[in-house]
Amino acid sequence: MNIPNQITISRILLIPVFMIFILVPFEWGTLSILGAEIPVHHFIAAIIFIIASATDWLDGYYARKFNLITNMGKFLDPLADKLLITAAFIALVGLDMFPAWAAIVILSREFAVTGLRLVASTGGIVIAASNGGKWKTVSQIVAASALLLHNVFFEMFSIPFDQIMIYVAVILTVYSGLDYFMKNTHVLKEAN
Repeated sequence: MNIPNQITISRILLIPVFMIFILVPFEWGTLSILGAEIPVHHFIAAIIFIIASATDWLDGYYARKFNLITNMGKFLDPLADKLLITAAFIALVGLDMFPAWAAIVILSREFAVTGLRLVASTGGIVIAASNGGKWKTVSQIVAASALLLHNVFFEMFSIPFDQIMIYVAVILTVYSGLDYFMKNTHVLKEAN
């Protein structure tokens, strides 16, 4: 297994660690950052999530730079993204920090595109991430990070950046999902 794929797997392995810190109500107090309060365990969870998210850029950069792009990586990388994002949004819904309707829209798109990729793979076709899919992932990571950090960097300006990013993420998620299906209608026609 090459290094980019190992980095991708490390992202998957960070998910349970992230989940422990976000969901277990450790009594470690709160941090005051720029006048906003954030529970210490949420701050740690946010840092783990951001590190895990950064591995998405790192594995892609490494794979392109050293020509280590593989079919396994094309499949595993978006799967790791989906697992991380799904874990974050479900945890945030459970903590009443993310609206359930937005999670349903985002997760429905993720399952639909994953299904499309599985159908394509039965015909020997690998659907790589598109630019729209990459922007969707970035918007979801930014939204989840802002929520996990309790909007600390924008609270002092009274800017609901975290809430704005929820809508940006939903819009880009729907757009990229439609884009995948429109560009790959041949996959569905050939599967019949």
